[in-house]
Amino acid sequence: MIFDRPPVVIGHRGLGSGEVLPAGTDVPVAENTLESMLAAAAAGLTWIEIDVTRTADDELVLRHDPTGTDGAFLIEGTAAASGLPRLADIFDALPPEIAVDVDVKTILEDAVDAPSRRTGALLLPLLAREARRRELLVTSFDPSLLTFLRDELPQVPVGLLTWLRFPMWHAVPAAAGLGFQAVAVHTATCGFEHPDTRLRPLDQCVDAAHKADLEFMVWCPKADAARDYAAAGVDAMVVNEVPGVLKALAD
Repeated sequence: MIFDRPPVVIGHRGLGSGEVLPAGTDVPVAENTLESMLAAAAAGLTWIEIDVTRTADDELVLRHDPTGTDGAFLIEGTAAASGLPRLADIFDALPPEIAVDVDVKTILEDAVDAPSRRTGALLLPLLAREARRRELLVTSFDPSLLTFLRDELPQVPVGLLTWLRFPMWHAVPAAAGLGFQAVAVHTATCGFEHPDTRLRPLDQCVDAAHKADLEFMVWCPKADAARDYAAAGVDAMVVNEVPGVLKALAD
């Protein structure tokens, strides 16, 4: 089991994507930073999600996009030049009671670079070390990276991410057939926001996932829909509206 007492609320990129205001302050914090993660913990979260990609000097940094804030491709420059937080530093600074969902962003060069330089290979030793002090989950849109980590580091659970409106009848069997521990779907896949007569009800999809020994995650539900996802039995929600979702579930 990955998540105790579901549904677990996971802070998307810390306290939320973009720049967000932590409670009690008018100073915004940026996504994928230690400040945002600590603000999520202060709001009551025990899980946060972060984005990880690699740079030219074989470092792993926190960034959703393959380009930095200046528009340059991160793989063409060093971690220091990017000014982005290094994953190793974040792991060292984050309290060990905070569990981390590492969303790995593979890049074009992972198709052609030497296997030892690819994102999964660089991530492997960091995860092996970090798994000794905190709960971890690795999610990705790249099933090849997840199968690599599944085989090399079986003690760390992995989950298949699927993109907007990716059919549930593909997502759940794919994650199960690949031997993963979780499937993570976007809200647009679930039928609440974009009704699709080809979809089974969400609770039926969640039940099928559970019977296949998968935990079911959804990203990124809004506060006014959080109770619907909870009623459907999802195990975790990766959210931007942290205070609003927490309040909706408490109510």
